Amino acid sequence: MLDKLAGIEQHYEELNRLLMEVGNDYQKAAELSIERAELESIVVKAHQYRQMLAHLDEARLVLDTEEDLDLRTLAEAEILDLEPQTQALEAEIKNMLLPKDPRDARNVIMEIRAGTGGDEAAIFAADLFRLYSRYAEQRRWSVEILSTSEIGIGGLKEIIFLVKGKGAYSRLKYESGVHRVQRVPVTESQGRIHTSTATVAVLAEVDDVEINIPENDIRTDVYKSAGAGGQNVQKNATAVRITHIPTGMVVACQDERSQLQNRLRAMSILKARLYEIEVEKRRSEQDDMRRTQVGSGERAEKIRTYNYPQSRVTDHRIGVSSYNLPAVMEGGIDSFIDEIATRDEADRLAAVGLEEDEEA
Repeated sequence: MLDKLAGIEQHYEELNRLLMEVGNDYQKAAELSIERAELESIVVKAHQYRQMLAHLDEARLVLDTEEDLDLRTLAEAEILDLEPQTQALEAEIKNMLLPKDPRDARNVIMEIRAGTGGDEAAIFAADLFRLYSRYAEQRRWSVEILSTSEIGIGGLKEIIFLVKGKGAYSRLKYESGVHRVQRVPVTESQGRIHTSTATVAVLAEVDDVEINIPENDIRTDVYKSAGAGGQNVQKNATAVRITHIPTGMVVACQDERSQLQNRLRAMSILKARLYEIEVEKRRSEQDDMRRTQVGSGERAEKIRTYNYPQSRVTDHRIGVSSYNLPAVMEGGIDSFIDEIATRDEADRLAAVGLEEDEEA
């Protein structure tokens, strides 16, 4: 770890030198300043860590070589004080050295689909959309619906929406998977508890420059949007369906008034999906040992159960339950996300430790 810190400190000093020589190139100065600011906190911690190690070595040397009882007692007390501080700072620095997910600061495209359970699954999908809308509102993020497919009793077969806000992906990425609900459906006349599911997919929004889709790889179909009748029926073909030929993936958008807007939204969703496939492929190839990590976001994984009769919400990945279901359904999911993120961080630290042991 000390070698890694030495390399970072050397690069930090190099950035300081370049900033002194940049002259009137304000764009270059801004880029260097941003990079320098990103390294500054770890450089400060590295300096503190080296000082602590030096004081520890000095105290241990006194304890090993000094015959004066008072000096040995002082050295022993200093070691007892410094060792836990050094260990805590070392853990903090290791966490800072972990590679950051470059998608964490991005906006999010979320897709919620009704699973097993018929109309009740569609109603649950609508409940989940409301949950995430409330959560976004609490964090001062904005929600923009991209595509919907509704049923007549307030349910959603599918909804795709964009969540815009700082760090949206860093929090919501842990929500991918199968969500299960246990309750008496409004459509149930016998009062029996049913189990239904909905799937949630979380995709980082992708810039155009990051993924290129050749025109030959897509087929675009346009058609009239389905309306509620009367004045709402579309007379023009504004709805867009895009098929990605190599994968067979289909994206349809019809909620916007113009064909162009629907096409742009459909392409945005397609790019996010293809980017996610590529990221998962790389992750699988490079990091097989972490496939079972907490928060891996496997779509087939049952991640959470919402039990209405017991007012209990259980996250199966971490074995944590909340007995305040109404609060959770109003967006109170931070306790789950915080615990999952903490465990994910611990897993990544353990993986780094294994790599360091192998190198040694």
